Amino acid sequence: MSSIFKLIFICIISLSSFAREIGETEITTDDGIEVFQNEQYYLLKKNVKIESDNFTLNADNVKIDFENNLNDITELNAEGTVKFSSSEFNLKGKGDKLKFEVRYEKLEIRGSDSELITENIEMFSNGLIKVNNLTGEFSLLGKNSKLINENIIIIGESIEGVFSNNSNNKEITFLNVFDSNLSYVKNDDSEMYAKKINYDDETALIELIDDVAIIRDGEKIVGDYGTLDTKNNSYKIKSSKKSKVKAIIINNEQ
Repeated sequence: MSSIFKLIFICIISLSSFAREIGETEITTDDGIEVFQNEQYYLLKKNVKIESDNFTLNADNVKIDFENNLNDITELNAEGTVKFSSSEFNLKGKGDKLKFEVRYEKLEIRGSDSELITENIEMFSNGLIKVNNLTGEFSLLGKNSKLINENIIIIGESIEGVFSNNSNNKEITFLNVFDSNLSYVKNDDSEMYAKKINYDDETALIELIDDVAIIRDGEKIVGDYGTLDTKNNSYKIKSSKKSKVKAIIINNEQ
């Protein structure tokens, strides 16, 4: 991708008449550029905007690592009101800091109100969001972390998993969720609460550990451990010796 880039550097002092052409990358800054040829990186300072055929990036400051020449971009590091969008990688995000490893399609976004959207999956966090677009691995760490797609909502302090990478409609195939208070998962027909919630597409089981509650079909079942079989559409709740499983019938008519 980056090897075909033709760079245009513009330090904005007055209005420019340059217009980006196909195959070119246009970089504008308010405070210029510093190139460190031996160390193979350059710095873009103040009100940076990068626009190419494959991605756009806005940030306060940007460090770009390259390999053979300035065109051969290997990594982007941006900070300060970062906004990133890539049609090629189907990624869109914003946050306080961003790191993008171009060849490996690895993206990290940090900071409060961080956001990353990849095709049909939306991710939000006040800490860290990481996605490997090649392997499908992802993680969200921090308060108010949330993942949403067409048929599921996931909330927890730590959300880690893998989404499928063989179609445009990505689906979660593996998931580990943890919250010291309670993590939360909602799918088409159930709401689930527990400190730990795990899912494996191969077994089709959702596992719930500690302070478990499942709300489904007008019932709320609570206990210490539970499993929900997404294939057979059934679930089980167990309790320890010190507590009992409790069922509450929810009156939906009120």
